[in-house]
Amino acid sequence: MNIGIIGLGLMGGSLGLVLKKYPQKYHIIGYDHNKTHQKEAMELNLIDELYDDFEDIKKCAVIILTIPVDAIITTIKRLKDAPKNCTIIDFGSSKSKISNSIPKDIRELVVTAHPMTGTEKFGPTAAIDNLYKDKVMVVCDKEKSGKLQRDTAIGIFRDIDAKIVFMEANEHDRHAAFISHMPHAVSFAIANSVMKQEDAGNIIALAGGGFKSMSRIAKSSPNMWEDIFRQNRENLLESIEAFNSEIMLCKKMIEDENWEELHKWMLDANSLHDIL
Repeated sequence: MNIGIIGLGLMGGSLGLVLKKYPQKYHIIGYDHNKTHQKEAMELNLIDELYDDFEDIKKCAVIILTIPVDAIITTIKRLKDAPKNCTIIDFGSSKSKISNSIPKDIRELVVTAHPMTGTEKFGPTAAIDNLYKDKVMVVCDKEKSGKLQRDTAIGIFRDIDAKIVFMEANEHDRHAAFISHMPHAVSFAIANSVMKQEDAGNIIALAGGGFKSMSRIAKSSPNMWEDIFRQNRENLLESIEAFNSEIMLCKKMIEDENWEELHKWMLDANSLHDIL
């Protein structure tokens, strides 16, 4: 089975790397407009073959889009003439706008999915072969996809050892705003607040593990996350408002020297890790 991966960065490169463990089952073909990414993907053996012509990628049995969310919408429209037995899978981090923008005549060819994994690094050199192992793969609006396409996608997800969860796209976007998108916004805010107050020397001298952990994802690609924030704007604003309410509550308890309530508030937060 020829699998075409459009986008050879962290997500696409890692996908190619793990699928290449099944040489009798999959032949991995890469496509990326970035010439450096093309070169690195081949040198790192992330793919079996590279296509330069977008029209050629349409001949693949499976086409997987591991590119920014705005580019996914544009690219799916370019696949309107894909064969009816083709399976198109997108890995976008926001789902409603992608799902609703798919042309009706190819809607059943598309499986909209979101792997709940990643790192702050990007590009082919960031690829790792266990990125998807034991991570949740959310499949959205599955009833809009054809049976062949659902079965094909689920087979691939099982081969990469992902945990498959089914969810409606709008439900996914609200949950993702609180669990993924808002924390990224907070990390960017933490990084900027420190950069505006402290010089580089103090940051290097005093920044411990806690700061590094909380600010790590502020190294994520601004191009990718701007698109995600734009597509999931309403849910993100709701999640930021919820976070702001909590941080202002913390501020007030400190101002009022209400240490007992502050302690209880922290204990409530500790209970999150009873779930995780």
